[in-house]
Amino acid sequence: MKASWSTAVSATLHCLTGCAIGEVLGMVVGTALGLPAWGTVVLSVALAFAFGYALTLRGVLKGGLGFAAALKVALAADTVSIAVMEVVDNAVMLVVPGAMDAGLADPLFWGALVGSLAVAFVLTVPVNRWLIARGKGHAVVHHSHHH
Repeated sequence: MKASWSTAVSATLHCLTGCAIGEVLGMVVGTALGLPAWGTVVLSVALAFAFGYALTLRGVLKGGLGFAAALKVALAADTVSIAVMEVVDNAVMLVVPGAMDAGLADPLFWGALVGSLAVAFVLTVPVNRWLIARGKGHAVVHHSHHH
């Protein structure tokens, strides 16, 4: 598959959608419940993977694959991308002074969260381009749609 920057951006936007849903939900719930920073991060990461995989599964299942095959495609397509995105965005949240302790009404919380996802997106695009060039990552999804 051609590994253009636009293809990598598209794949990363797809990944960002699922990651952002899970990440925001996890950060909001963890913060609202007063979880420690590590608990909020664990919840956010788990939800980011769950929503990221779910979005890919939805599309691949619509394409006609059975659940087991679709799950394999989702795992192959998204695991590295989500992992990179989650490491980066949670690292940013942890290093922004006060971000993890800010309340939901605090602009610092939301600014750091949006900023962390933006940084994660920028750093994940080249990873996805590299994966797609090698027939991995979202190239697996495109391959499954053609077979």
